[in-house]
Order: sequence, then C-alpha cells, then structure tokens
Amino acid sequence: MVLIVGLGNPGKLYENTFHNLGFLAVDLLAKKLNKEIKKYDCQSLVTVLQRNGEKIVIAKPTTFMNLSGNAVKSLCAKYGATPDDIFVLYDDFEIPRFTLRARAFGSGGTHNGMKSVVSVLGTESIKRIRIGMGDSASPKKDFVLSPIPKDDMENYAPVLTKLADALIDYIANKDIDLLMRTLN
Repeated sequence: MVLIVGLGNPGKLYENTFHNLGFLAVDLLAKKLNKEIKKYDCQSLVTVLQRNGEKIVIAKPTTFMNLSGNAVKSLCAKYGATPDDIFVLYDDFEIPRFTLRARAFGSGGTHNGMKSVVSVLGTESIKRIRIGMGDSASPKKDFVLSPIPKDDMENYAPVLTKLADALIDYIANKDIDLLMRTLN
C-alpha cells in the first residue's frame, strides 16, 4: 500500500497559491494515473486505485494546512497504512523555487503542515518531497498564501511532471534511494 498525501488548503481562495503546491502535485499524479481526486473520505478528498497489485491512495486533506496530521491519521486508520507507506508532498520556503528535495525521514522543519503530520503520527520516519518556493523578499506568510504568477506556474509544470513521474516509478519499484537520486 502507498498513501500519497499532498498538503494544501481547501477552497477557491487558496486554489493556486504557493502553499497549495502539494495539492497541485497530487492532482497531476492522479491525472497521469487516469484518476480524479474527488471522493470525500477521512477529512480529505481521495482517489483509490490498484497498480501492480497494490492499493494506492492519493489524498488532499481538507483540514487546512496546520491540521493536516489529523487527516493523515484518519487515512492511515481506514486504509491500513503505516508511516512507512506514506509520502507527503508539500511546498517549502526554505529551498529555491522550482527545485525538489526528497527525503526518507526528518522533522517537520518550519512547515506547519508537515509538523502536524509528524506530531500526530508520532514519528519522523515519513517519506516526503518538498517543492521549492523560496527566494522571495516578501514576508513568508504573505508569500505562501499569494497566487502563483502565470510565469511561475509555467516553470512549475516540468517540476511537477518530474515529481509525478518519479512517484509512478516509486510505486512500481519501491526504491526510495532511486527516487531521491532522481529528484535531488
């Protein structure tokens, strides 16, 4: 089983903001797998599929960013996922824009959504892919909730495609080291 969770904030107001890069990433992943994330379950919008004989759950928590851990815990309980089965995708102000960083474990850092996931699940052993949005002179809170400019959205397209393709490969081979070499 693989549980892939994109972090973001629900609603039109936040739809194409930097803080919703995790949502944009899982939407693209689902599209590449010929699915849509639209069923409401476990405080999230989800899609469930079978691939190579394995259950794949792709989710977008609707709890708002700072409470993402509650949704992830509910998803784990319902679908039988352990922390080792989870991949969390989220924006990160601390790394340069248009870059990706994959890690097999670690703290939540400065990201409140990831801090919530780590805290509620009680472990740092959660795989994650951070999507860079740094290099802004704007105050962090104002910037992360601002709309992504059209030029930036065009530059994120190949980055998110690379991320989705790497996750599809990961689902097939479960090689976290290969995924990290591909993305980092």
